[in-house]
Amino acid sequence: MANDAIVAEKLVKRYITKKRVGLFRNLTERVDALRGVSFRVRAGEVVGLLGPNGAGKTTTIKILSTLLLPDSGHASVLGHDVVREAQSVRRVIGIMLTVEKGFYGRLTGRENLVYFGSLYGMEMGELRRRVDYLLDLVGLKELGGSDRLYEEYSLGMKARLALARALLKDPPVLLLDEPTLGLDPPSARRIRTLVRDLATRDGKTVLYTSHNMFEVEFVCDRVILINRGEVVAEGTPEELKSKLPKVRTLELHLERVPEGLADEIRSYGLEVREPMQTPEGLFVLRVLARRPEEVLDDLVRVVTSRGVEIARLKIEEPTLEDVFVYFTERGA
Repeated sequence: MANDAIVAEKLVKRYITKKRVGLFRNLTERVDALRGVSFRVRAGEVVGLLGPNGAGKTTTIKILSTLLLPDSGHASVLGHDVVREAQSVRRVIGIMLTVEKGFYGRLTGRENLVYFGSLYGMEMGELRRRVDYLLDLVGLKELGGSDRLYEEYSLGMKARLALARALLKDPPVLLLDEPTLGLDPPSARRIRTLVRDLATRDGKTVLYTSHNMFEVEFVCDRVILINRGEVVAEGTPEELKSKLPKVRTLELHLERVPEGLADEIRSYGLEVREPMQTPEGLFVLRVLARRPEEVLDDLVRVVTSRGVEIARLKIEEPTLEDVFVYFTERGA
């Protein structure tokens, strides 16, 4: 289609690895990183590429950014073939693969950006103005990071500088591979808001990988779920949720979770997720049920019979995390 900014068609990528067997033997193994991945991203759209570790997300990003050649299949960015027209692709993309690598510790944030801009062939006057604008845009000026040595940066400051570098050429397409991984909440929030603004205000196309379900739902217009090198689901968050079996979630906030409680709840034919602890010290137990109103009384009785107080109970519609678990476990 004419307004497709990114196109991937039947991408295949295999790696040959060696696995040690005993002390002196190596066994050669073939790893199928991508098994015919196909998708399209429209101009001005933010699309999340979601999947568990090893699903093929980073491999896909590397192929689209010309850092890796596919074994077969075709991909293009703004109509430029990633294999035959690699230089043209590099001119229209900004890429962020990691928040920590590729910068020079003994240079300041400003000096690092000027250095990379000069490698891109940017005119020095324009480059300095662009660097000044970007340092302000990503919030490094307010943090005092513009003229601080990179080796003194926190992880959050490194992430902001990495995004600034991806934006140096003002590219129409951004490829961002887990840009908030490991960041503190304020830095992660700043990155998410910036990405959303770059699409809505500046019309940039963004392909965005992440493990954070809340983040993807906030940032992305559409989600592509990839597992074991294959696309297993695609659509808006609401469309994906509608594909789940009509299951709702009973969320119980408990003061503690006695041993064996989850198994006793499962004996009623219910699915129970692993409990998570909240910052307040409570435990969240999530129970999936097709008709929660029919099992609610039994559930409350089982919990309270263990001497556990229920601090809060609510019934929720499926979340994007439920979508993720449902589709990835189906292909397990």
